[in-house]
Amino acid sequence: MDTSRVIVHSDMNAFYASVEQAERPDLRGLPVVVGGNEDTRHGIVLTASYEAKRRGVKTGTALWEARRACPDAVVVPPRFELYRRYSHLARRIYYDYTDLVEPFGPDEAWLDITNSVHLSGGDPELVAQEISERVRTELGLSVSVGLSWNKIFAKFGSDHDKPDGFMCVTPENCMRLVWGAPVSDLLYVGPATARKLARVGILTIGQLAQAPDELVRGMLGKMGIVVRSFARGLDESPVCPLDLASVDVGREVKSVGNGITCPFDVEDAVTARQVVWLMGESVAQRLRALGLAATCVGVSGRDAESLLGRSRQRRLFRPTNITSELCAGAADLLCADWDFRHEKIRAIGVRASCLVPAGGPVQLDLDGVEAARLRMASLDQAVDGLRLRYGNHAVRRLSELASPALASLDPERDHFTHPVSYFA
Repeated sequence: MDTSRVIVHSDMNAFYASVEQAERPDLRGLPVVVGGNEDTRHGIVLTASYEAKRRGVKTGTALWEARRACPDAVVVPPRFELYRRYSHLARRIYYDYTDLVEPFGPDEAWLDITNSVHLSGGDPELVAQEISERVRTELGLSVSVGLSWNKIFAKFGSDHDKPDGFMCVTPENCMRLVWGAPVSDLLYVGPATARKLARVGILTIGQLAQAPDELVRGMLGKMGIVVRSFARGLDESPVCPLDLASVDVGREVKSVGNGITCPFDVEDAVTARQVVWLMGESVAQRLRALGLAATCVGVSGRDAESLLGRSRQRRLFRPTNITSELCAGAADLLCADWDFRHEKIRAIGVRASCLVPAGGPVQLDLDGVEAARLRMASLDQAVDGLRLRYGNHAVRRLSELASPALASLDPERDHFTHPVSYFA
């Protein structure tokens, strides 16, 4: 195990809310909630300031729940272009210390200062604290910083001393600082994994670190060995640098997805299919732009009454980025899983995964199926060209135009996400 590396993890706390407070001095000290537009049903808390969090406001809850917990909360709509600009400015600060900077979302980043710390005085703790102070003074944002010899423990340090905190995790103190923490505090141990581990008495990171191979592999498969190595501080993954001018590209894309909180409750299968096609078409469009095809399609829905979500996925017969194939498969999955006589859907998402390079040779068949698929692929490419030149609304489906609430949406521009895995 190489403990000579010096890895910093910077986490800008309550990022969206902090940016709003930095831009608007009148909001400083107030309980600020960055959320959606209640008129269009985008009423979810994206981020809450620490003033709001102390009053009981939680990220991911509905705005009405936030107002019940904090009646005087100031709700502001998100401004993603502004947040991207602040994220870019923070990276400019990081690049003053090292060229090895790996973003982990817009508000977090790892920095490997192993070979450059001597240029800034030679004391890793002072350098990490200087980076934190510069983000705070130059951008006006609250930031927590973790320092360790690996990425996992560096992130643990920034997560456990918020806001405006600093924690240094070393081989000498990691058992005291890390091993006694709940196992759910470890990166990639989510609620479901934590519940599985709890069933066999693994409640802390230290207990996971000392668990035998057969136990963690039996519970979690290969991922069990991975997270146990995280708990032991054995993560040797490098900090993967990205170009300063790029926008988080250059790493392997594991999946492409798009989702929306619907402007109205979806009460029938026809409308559900319309929304799935609206989301799925942007997913297929992005796959083609990336030169990828999916071998698995998934769909998710959130119940309008309980707000509980469920998802389904299935393997496809052949890799595809053809709009009609992806959307039809996703729509069939959703409609088979929901009983619209008794259920209404508030939010719908579509995801393509298990991606492979597109554009390989095609084996034609006597039934003409592959020839028809090639014609559909050519049609998709023609539509993509028109949208690229004239905008995403240059070519529309009639089903979208039939609903004014759906016709105003541009999912490729407004809702698109393609998360990148830590393991990329």
